[in-house]
Amino acid sequence: MALSPGDPSSFSKPDNRKLFILDVTNTVDESHLQYDIGDDIEFGNKLVIQLPETAIAFIDNNKKYKIEIKYETSPDATALQWLTAEQTAGGVHPYLFSQCQAIHARSMFPCQDTPAVKSTYSAKVSTPHELTVVMSALLDKVSDLENSKKLYEFHQPIQIPSYLVAIAVGALVSKQVGPRSKVWAEKEFVDKSAYEFGETETMLQTAEQLCGSYVWGIYDILVLPPSFPFGGMENPCLTFVTPTLLAGDRSLANVIAHEIAHSWTGNLVTNANFEHFWLNEGFTVFVERKINSRMFGEKMRHFEALHGIESLREEIQNLGKTNQLTNLVPNLTGIDPDDAFSIVPYEKGHTFLFYLEQLLGGPEVFEPFFKSYLDMYKYKSIKTDTWKDYLYHYFPDKVQLLNSVDWDTWLHKPGMPPIIPDYDKTLAIVCTELAERWIQSDENTAMTFAMKDIKDFSPGQKVAFLTDLHKSSIVLSVNKIQQMANIYQLDSVKNCEIRFIWLRLCIKNRWEARVSDALAFATEQGRMKYVRPIFRDLYDWIEMRQRAIDVYLSKKNKMMYVTAHMVAKDLHLIV
Repeated sequence: MALSPGDPSSFSKPDNRKLFILDVTNTVDESHLQYDIGDDIEFGNKLVIQLPETAIAFIDNNKKYKIEIKYETSPDATALQWLTAEQTAGGVHPYLFSQCQAIHARSMFPCQDTPAVKSTYSAKVSTPHELTVVMSALLDKVSDLENSKKLYEFHQPIQIPSYLVAIAVGALVSKQVGPRSKVWAEKEFVDKSAYEFGETETMLQTAEQLCGSYVWGIYDILVLPPSFPFGGMENPCLTFVTPTLLAGDRSLANVIAHEIAHSWTGNLVTNANFEHFWLNEGFTVFVERKINSRMFGEKMRHFEALHGIESLREEIQNLGKTNQLTNLVPNLTGIDPDDAFSIVPYEKGHTFLFYLEQLLGGPEVFEPFFKSYLDMYKYKSIKTDTWKDYLYHYFPDKVQLLNSVDWDTWLHKPGMPPIIPDYDKTLAIVCTELAERWIQSDENTAMTFAMKDIKDFSPGQKVAFLTDLHKSSIVLSVNKIQQMANIYQLDSVKNCEIRFIWLRLCIKNRWEARVSDALAFATEQGRMKYVRPIFRDLYDWIEMRQRAIDVYLSKKNKMMYVTAHMVAKDLHLIV
């Protein structure tokens, strides 16, 4: 632990959340150091360590002063998910994985748990011989120990924020999918996962063209058990992903493009605090869609942006149009970043960057700026004003254009973006037209529809078609919804994006027979993108409200902390 200069009474103040602190020592002479644990607040408490006078001599000579903290994690550490053997695909061995974003690293180890602080790390992890350890770091070696155990040794040579420290332990195997990439999973899913993410190297090379050299050495992917709460987590060297991406046709692999993009936007250039989260996520969505445009065409980029705008519109309606949490840069004083989490920084941020790209002259002008910005602030944590200042610095001949931007509304006002770019609607029109046909049809003409209607639709277009029906103010009859299910075989679809919006459409139109399917889907996996809207929908359906609450209460112990916490809020079980 490196310490800053100060007087002999200076303190080290790591964050702590439900850790059992056993001892703190000075590693030079193994003397015990005085420490105190501060008052508990919602986010944990501070661990205050008083440093001896000898620390000053080290600091004055530019040397690191090392202390050792012995501790144990709590069984209910918010960063850690412990699974029994029965909760895994193999059913033989238990499983552990971490999720530290936003401020849960403090429940796994004492640290300055803020993205403003970056550090390297190393780790030694012992485990039973039949289990494998992976981390967000480079593996140095594996050694055999006594008692049928192994010792894994890792190091992460690049400074990272605490939320990117990650570990998983389980009966894992791997398969090579590229010159610098492996897929890790339980053996039951490794082949399927390797196929699904077979385009990883293409995505990496495309991202390098946009963002510069990939500095992390390896890019591995770990397919986690279903309770993982996010689509993906950009842990350096080892992206964590949900098994809901395993659609069988690579149609959901855009999440990998997103996590690859984080290798620059987030991991290399990081938001200094979570009020500036859009610098991570809005920028990453922007790069993700740039990658997809190079692989699948510019029209696909516009199509995804249109779908993003609709998702943003629903999110802002849920949060409230005047809710300051819909600001691109919200005030999070006293607010847990988990409670502020939404797609606003993702989609509102992407929309802002797309608008600026068009305003300043298009991709041929904006992309060189973007790469220059990443190079300028790599390895740093910054705030929005730093990025804005660099934008003005890079475009001295476009100051008048930049001054025409309504910066205050874009960054600091709630609600939808003040300007929606003129996106190409070619791929969206056919989806909207089919949705309108269903809305306008009567009970007798509904049978004029056929599977050929969606035969040439991409999975994304099928989602857009169902989304258009879901956002419509028109309620379809249960009979019409049943016909739709039969004609398009929607009840048997495996793609989770399609399944999710289909089940939401069934709930909207009050098809009670599909409530069991919706609750099963919302509890067989823990991805918040799917889980929270379904529980919110069922809460709004008065007759189904208690049923949803009962199912949540019976399943919450199998959810990761952040999912269980946020669904409890959605169901108004906690404030």
